[in-house]
Amino acid sequence: MAKMREHKTIFLLLVLVLLIGCHDKQNQDSAPRKKPNIVFILADDLGLHDLSITGSTYYETPNIDRIGVEGTIFTQGYASSRVCSPSRASIMTGKFTARHGITDWIGAASGTDWHKHDRHDKLLPAPYVHNLPKSNISMAETFRAKGYKTFFSGKWHLGSEGSYPENHGFDINKGGWDKGSPMGGYFSPWNNPKLENRKDGENLTMRLAEETASFIEQHKDSTFFAFLSFYAVHGPIQTTQEKWKKYRDKAERQGIAKEGYKMERVLPIRQVQDNPVYAGLVESMDDAVGLVLDALKKSGLEENTIVVFTSDNGGVASGDAFSTSNLPLRGGKGYQWEGGIREPYFIKVPWMKNSNIESDFPVTGTDFYPTLLDLAEVKALPEQHVDGVSLRPILEGGQMNVVRPLYWHYPHYGNQGGNPSSIIREGDWKLIHYWEDGSEELYDLSADMGEESNVIETNRLIAGQLSEKLMKWLNEVGAKFPSTDETYDAKASARRHQHIVEEKWPALEAQRKEFLSPDFKPNENWWGSKVTED
Repeated sequence: MAKMREHKTIFLLLVLVLLIGCHDKQNQDSAPRKKPNIVFILADDLGLHDLSITGSTYYETPNIDRIGVEGTIFTQGYASSRVCSPSRASIMTGKFTARHGITDWIGAASGTDWHKHDRHDKLLPAPYVHNLPKSNISMAETFRAKGYKTFFSGKWHLGSEGSYPENHGFDINKGGWDKGSPMGGYFSPWNNPKLENRKDGENLTMRLAEETASFIEQHKDSTFFAFLSFYAVHGPIQTTQEKWKKYRDKAERQGIAKEGYKMERVLPIRQVQDNPVYAGLVESMDDAVGLVLDALKKSGLEENTIVVFTSDNGGVASGDAFSTSNLPLRGGKGYQWEGGIREPYFIKVPWMKNSNIESDFPVTGTDFYPTLLDLAEVKALPEQHVDGVSLRPILEGGQMNVVRPLYWHYPHYGNQGGNPSSIIREGDWKLIHYWEDGSEELYDLSADMGEESNVIETNRLIAGQLSEKLMKWLNEVGAKFPSTDETYDAKASARRHQHIVEEKWPALEAQRKEFLSPDFKPNENWWGSKVTED
């Protein structure tokens, strides 16, 4: 009996050792060995279909595609606004735009200042907050408080002096200041007091990636939160002669459409992806992303680093540089329709082995804050990121058992043709409320992602419930609204519209053909990408 008890004891010890070993193996497979690093990559003005992986047959983005293939693709990912500053503030704060108060791009005219733009509209745009409120605890501040080294590179556009990245939790700032576009262009010498010029002709997009890669290498033995915020692909769109030629020739092989635009409500809107200058700019950004991903691999950090990729608003199909087409989505940057707010939305968490997973759960920019805290095992701040939810269940292969409303508030006129309006999406229903006349549109996105059929007349009950919920929420968060312009001139407005149809539209078609001409040459040195030596 004693012998049997001895054998049984040895057997139980062996089983215990095996169980501990299995448990340790499971832990190794399901969590990083130390706090994870985070690399957040934010593109500017990149539309949902501006990537190969999301449907473009013209642009080539193998490096960005890798993030999606190796991670989770949220097929119904949204920016929190149709323009940049509000969306970026929502990423940093975890709050919808009406709550944090930055509802337009910082610098946009509001009130009677709107008259300076020679616009003749029924409303005066609402006032808005011009600096990221310091009352908020930014995502960077939270990670820095938990021992993370924090780094920012690129476009900030969340306030003036005193409200720069270093004032909101970032230890290092390379290139982030109050401007929202690449002042001086994409080739050195540029005009950016936060990013010195090193050599003429240097590419801005690649430089920002190099700064990020250098930070990664220097801090590979610590834990870091790196935010790479490209100025690309914001206008002015520029590229090299080599990249332009590659995509001009590709457009010709694919067949150049006779016409590239049609008229939307206010401005012409691009219908085809065949702009070789923009395509080259997209590829340059993809090259830069590849540099950063390679830096993680070379530093041995790839398996312990969360990588996020998204954009701040829809692709520019109207206004600005009229760069891309977001079809089959309607609209683009500045618009209230899906083309203005739908985005690439990828999260790669290596140790969760969540590669090549797609989720159709509607997500938005406010969700990044609680999600990254959750993944890093950092305590949530529910009073701060009040409008976001952690997406960890999806990243782990599960589901989100919640239907929640998403809100957008833009009481302004977009430079790109959008109207002052507010939006609620709940489930598959999307309701748009227009502030000019109180009219509303209702779309069933499960059947009509292109928003071609306003079904409000046959769904009055649903529309009424959504409208009531939207108005209640806007009032609860203290949203600001546009006001009536008592000097509105309908005849002047009609003349402006006639000018757009008769002159602007044909000019855009002519410019499109110029970009695709074999002898196109923007200037002597291709915007500075070619440097002549004296």
